Amino acid sequence: MSSLPLHGDWQLALDRADTGVGARWFAGPLASDTVVQLPGALAAQGYGDAAEPDSPWTGTIFDRSYFTASEYAAFRPPAPVRLPFWLTPERVYVGTAWYQREIDIPVEWVGQRIMLSLERPHWQTRAWLGERELGTRDSLATPHDYEVGVFAAAGRHRLTLRIDNRMIVDVGENAHSVSDHTQGNWNGVVGTIELRASAAAWIDDLQVYPDVAARSVRVSGRVAVAAASPLPATVLLDCGAAAATAPVADDGGFAATLALGPDAPLWGEFTPALHTLTARLPNGEARAVRFGLREIRREGRQLLLNGRPLFLRGALDCAQFPLTGYPSTDVAEWRRILGAIREHGLNHVRFHSWCPPEAAFVAGDELGMYFQIEAGTWPNAVAVLAANSPRGIGDGASVDAWTLAEGERILRVYGNHPCFVLFAAGNEPGGPQHREYLARWVEAMRALDSRRLYTGTAGWPELAENDFHVLPEPRAHQWGDGLASRLNATPPATTADYRASVERRDAPVISHEIGQWCAFPDPAAADYNGPLRPGSLEILAVRLHERGLSERAAEFARASGRLQLACYKEEIEAQLRTPGLAGFQLLGLQDFTGQGHAPVGVLDPFWRTKGYASAVEFRRFCAPTVLLARLPCRVFTAGDTLEADLEVAHFGASSLTSAVARWRMEDAAGRVIAQGEFVSCAVPLGAPFALGKIRAPLGEALRAQRLRLVAGLAGTAIENDWNVWVYPATEPAPVPPGVLVTRTLDAHAEEMLRGGGRVVLSGGRGRARGDVRGRVELGFTPIFWNTWCTRRQAPHTLGLVCDPRHAALAEFPTEAHSDWQWWHLLRRADALIVDALPRELRPLVEVIDDWYTCRRLALAFEARVGAGRLLVSSVDLTADLASDPVARQWRASLLAYAASEAFAPTVEVTAEAVRALFLAAAE
Repeated sequence: MSSLPLHGDWQLALDRADTGVGARWFAGPLASDTVVQLPGALAAQGYGDAAEPDSPWTGTIFDRSYFTASEYAAFRPPAPVRLPFWLTPERVYVGTAWYQREIDIPVEWVGQRIMLSLERPHWQTRAWLGERELGTRDSLATPHDYEVGVFAAAGRHRLTLRIDNRMIVDVGENAHSVSDHTQGNWNGVVGTIELRASAAAWIDDLQVYPDVAARSVRVSGRVAVAAASPLPATVLLDCGAAAATAPVADDGGFAATLALGPDAPLWGEFTPALHTLTARLPNGEARAVRFGLREIRREGRQLLLNGRPLFLRGALDCAQFPLTGYPSTDVAEWRRILGAIREHGLNHVRFHSWCPPEAAFVAGDELGMYFQIEAGTWPNAVAVLAANSPRGIGDGASVDAWTLAEGERILRVYGNHPCFVLFAAGNEPGGPQHREYLARWVEAMRALDSRRLYTGTAGWPELAENDFHVLPEPRAHQWGDGLASRLNATPPATTADYRASVERRDAPVISHEIGQWCAFPDPAAADYNGPLRPGSLEILAVRLHERGLSERAAEFARASGRLQLACYKEEIEAQLRTPGLAGFQLLGLQDFTGQGHAPVGVLDPFWRTKGYASAVEFRRFCAPTVLLARLPCRVFTAGDTLEADLEVAHFGASSLTSAVARWRMEDAAGRVIAQGEFVSCAVPLGAPFALGKIRAPLGEALRAQRLRLVAGLAGTAIENDWNVWVYPATEPAPVPPGVLVTRTLDAHAEEMLRGGGRVVLSGGRGRARGDVRGRVELGFTPIFWNTWCTRRQAPHTLGLVCDPRHAALAEFPTEAHSDWQWWHLLRRADALIVDALPRELRPLVEVIDDWYTCRRLALAFEARVGAGRLLVSSVDLTADLASDPVARQWRASLLAYAASEAFAPTVEVTAEAVRALFLAAAE
């Protein structure tokens, strides 16, 4: 087969009124002098209309305040439009566009069958050669191939394409295959565009079905012929040392089995061995496919790959391409993306409501990644919830037939790729008939192709027909949980797992979209130099400037990022501690640029590090083999003994025959204060496997300290660690002479301040006063997804930032960011909104606000009031201290500071301004 690329200049005509077909635009040269480059997309080349708030967007806008609120006025016309809900394209065009060029049929192609192939067009295409229509195609995932015919003579011909990027089929306006929330609704062709010539008989289909146990492959395919050409009698199948001749049936089908030999290597994440099979016809036509010798199946609630237990450590790919606005068809780029995912210890990618191009499959095969592909639908569940009420999948609309056809196309085109192990119709369906339809879809796909496992859709429903379930229940935080989620409502420990959720299912369970914890986005780190603008970040930059916080964004990003990392570590370890769980899918490793912007990744939208978490650090708790400690708590008092069950989740290349687990307890200076070693043991594949019990006496500490429990396997780099804190077992610190501790800034306190005295004002849960936006919902975890899309779901903050070297914190060991000991203080505190105080006042402990509101928030601050010195804590310093060693230590550290010479605030505030931070007694 030979090919003729059609890359380069094409004439372009926009058909805004959609009259081109009726006016027969294909019958002659387009009435336009505009030239566009293909492969490419219109908007990326500056064609279309300037973005407007009411442009024909594809996607649900959950919060419409942008259109009316005064705070967004500067980002609406006549100013340059900047959208807060997804990336803002410089140009928008939704409709039909016509592309045309001349092609030359070479002399050597005369008498051959010619095909036109368009890789990754968007969306529906129609093609004409001269005035002859070649057909219509509407796949979102597979190439649009057209039979051009057999030519009797060489010569020049006019090729015309009509591309329509309207919602051809209602796959769901938020589906990442079509939505402006992610890749965008672009018009064009962004992959290979070429003519291909072959003999009059060619290999139209070639599929390879591995048999791991027999180390063989069953090959099936189909020979097609042009016009009245005869079918060949045989096909030669060649796979290196194995070969066979397969007879061709009357319908063109052929099949044979090839034995690859007992030493043929298997394909998987540790040994991604690939084989090549070539099918040849007597006329010289050939077709080759790469495949992996692998088998995935289920056994009860367990996934098995080549007979070995498989645990999927997954990330989502949501079709975000912020530099181009359309998917890459370049293998090297996909190697980079998948390489970043693999570097972070993950072995699996779920392509949320879309299917990537061939290049992604090629890179996935090479790197040993496991893909969950989806047939491009997010069938209306979100829109139904938003009261848009479109029809759901299974209701007899065109999406039903299209999703079946798209599934068949995806299996046919990408089915040989070993990385393609799981298949679903899409994401989170809606509609009263969706269960029945998806059951039929699963059965239809399974009947077509046995090489992978199937589920209806990710998220729900649980169907008896599913090979596996992707469910939201096995995770720490659900939509709507707010401050009742596990990490906000229960004291920090590392004991949680989700076995109860798993055990009541009879199929493998993969946790759906775990995590979703945000870090503060830093506008200065944005690097958008393509046709898409990060409207949410540009709006944030203005708000930060208005509030005098521009210089703090990088610090906020790092501090909130460290809290984000701690939450991901706890959640991933809880997944690994769960017996029988088949895997998890993280949302996400990469920031999400749509749905109001959700900076949930430790990587930015370009799959690059954000600087606060390295891949090496991430792999300590997310890797084929991970040490797990079941700590009943994170806070201890002097004289306690830390006890923890040490376990391992091991899904490596093989079982461990003589693993020796070691542990040590280190202080902040790295000195070992306790250590131990367990006897050598064999560790099977699976999780969790018990290694032994750690017992570490913590001693009679006179000062508070942070300790670190470190566990690893001797002779390997496998190691993990957990912070714990030890506090003195003392009574609450007495109030030092000359210091007044009060819950109200009353007349006595004011008199003391006027006289140059020292006052400590104690707030506490329920006393902070919200601004017009309402109360600040303060929790331990950072924001879940974002408050724009979740309608202000709590918490509304992103952790703490402080200077651990400040004298006020001298007796309260902390990093510059939140860690688990702060949970005990935050449950008895509120965030103080200090916008009305002087900007030069920087809190001792600052609460990082939601990037939508960017308020200045404090957990503790100091100020001069007249001649006096005031220290304000929104953590209650007075009640329930006997059972709370963290609060006792917080009080002790603040009171020691208040009595010291170091307590010398310079920023002056009024008593009235301080009182305004708190509710009056009658309120």
